Amino acid sequence: MRYLVTGGAGFIGSNIAFALEEERKAKVVVLDDFSSGDFRTLSGFGGDVVAGDILSRDWFGRVGKVDAVFHQAAVVDTTETDQRRMMAVNVDGFRNVLEYALEHGVKRVVYASSAAVYGNSECPMLETQTPTPENVYGFSKAIMDNLAREWAEVHKDMTLVGLRYFNVYGPREYYKGKMASMIFQLYRQMKAGKRPRVFKYGEQTRDFVYVKDLVRANLNALDAERSCVCNAATGRPENFNAVIDALNKGMGTDLAPEYFDNPYGFYQNRTQADLRQAKALLNYRPEWSLADGIADYVKILEKGWK
Repeated sequence: MRYLVTGGAGFIGSNIAFALEEERKAKVVVLDDFSSGDFRTLSGFGGDVVAGDILSRDWFGRVGKVDAVFHQAAVVDTTETDQRRMMAVNVDGFRNVLEYALEHGVKRVVYASSAAVYGNSECPMLETQTPTPENVYGFSKAIMDNLAREWAEVHKDMTLVGLRYFNVYGPREYYKGKMASMIFQLYRQMKAGKRPRVFKYGEQTRDFVYVKDLVRANLNALDAERSCVCNAATGRPENFNAVIDALNKGMGTDLAPEYFDNPYGFYQNRTQADLRQAKALLNYRPEWSLADGIADYVKILEKGWK
């Protein structure tokens, strides 16, 4: 089997690429323009890399025929204010991937959606509820879901699976810089001997999901029997105080949090996924609790792996 991973030099894309090689023994080609991805995330990668812009068509022929596409390429900075750029890369880029799939007879596309489509709606968050995004990033992902649904209705021989990622953390996110997870940011602070800084009083909750579970959701999507959009999370929200406790335990430290005022007018105080659809359609069952995921991640970071 041969698979294409767009955005494969990024955090999640690189994890998917390695899993396809190691677990599925597949040939993998990565497409990335390296605007936010980093070659170091692919250290040890055994496949091909095509340097190309998702908005161009010049990579179609260079990639050639594959058995499925894992579409991760996107503007992932949720603070991006250039609405046109966000919509062009995320929505038009996705449309380009679908055109590529149609031209090359690719029957399955798995793509990254986001929990940002839910905004500050009530929990648990259901795939069937009306999207209420609070920023253009979330809006772009909601429009991607619309496009996928319309495309699947017309091209019935193609299976499109969207995964609404919640708060992902884990190996290979180092190069995301300010966009790396809060878990990684807090680890860095604590590693430097500083008290971990969180908004008052650390009681905001997130559905944190370890990247190893997220990769499992993507690989399971290869076997989905029909097009769908599913949440990809744990379904078990935890607050930032619990994150700090798990980091202290994993790192052997005892650093108390430093609380400060939230400067943002809008802030998601809680995220939680309903996983019934993911379980039914993708046989997805997360294996990593927050405590176990952080413990595993800290071991990797302490070994110097990024």
